[in-house]
Amino acid sequence: MRPVTLPRSARLVVAALSLLLAARCRADSGSTSLAERVIWAVNSGGDAHTDVHGVQYRKDPLEGRVGKASDYGMRLPILRSSPEDQVLYQTERYNEDTFGYEVPVRDEGEYILVLKFAEVYFAQSQQKVFDVRLNGHVVVKDLDIFDRVGHSTAHDEIVPFSIKRGKLSVQGEVSTFNGKLTVDFIKGYYDNPKVCALYVMKGKPEDVPKLQPHPGLEKRDEEEEEEEDAETSEDSVKKSASTAPKNPVRSGPRTPNPYAADNSSLMFPILVAFGVFIPTLFCLCRL
Repeated sequence: MRPVTLPRSARLVVAALSLLLAARCRADSGSTSLAERVIWAVNSGGDAHTDVHGVQYRKDPLEGRVGKASDYGMRLPILRSSPEDQVLYQTERYNEDTFGYEVPVRDEGEYILVLKFAEVYFAQSQQKVFDVRLNGHVVVKDLDIFDRVGHSTAHDEIVPFSIKRGKLSVQGEVSTFNGKLTVDFIKGYYDNPKVCALYVMKGKPEDVPKLQPHPGLEKRDEEEEEEEDAETSEDSVKKSASTAPKNPVRSGPRTPNPYAADNSSLMFPILVAFGVFIPTLFCLCRL
């Protein structure tokens, strides 16, 4: 007995329906991977790299054009980063002047700019401080990587923005969008601006993978929160004291004045005057 087989055309139809169903289920479940959300990524100062999430970082397009590439961090382990992706923080591009990248964006929607940094050279704060601008908007102000996380430690800056109806909105500011994102690293007073890697993805801040925990940073964050709470409590006490009336009204009946009915205070001057007048009169009479 010959096995029953479907015609080739029928098999193609079944396969196509299966693919459509799988795509529909994936869309409905919202299980889009991070790699599928990322529209552009670059390993600044380094070669192409695919991270643990499947995100494909391209080789730095500024190589030989702008700034200088450095792999000085390759001699150091980078805290808070997985061993497979430490290279993203070990290489960097810096420049003695402002520099940046252009990112083409076709579709409207909600996006995230993720900037990756690590301080692998300076061992104290106020040695490298700079700003980051997105299409002219300052989105990171006075970035001091060492002051934020310390030495040879991964640090990500997450900047959400949206593009709708030809307008870019970021951190409460709006500007005209012409199809390109310009990410600039601004030269400041302290050394040169730099970046280790960056990518642009569709989504919201909670969609961005978090760096590994760092006990020292968590403790410092808790101490800062406690200090802020203490300052808030102190300010509340001062505010309460300043707003309190100088002569507060007390509840209950008023206490009568204990000296209100005492006439002795009025008789005392009369008695003194009378005591002085009598001796004086006696002396005059003897004269």
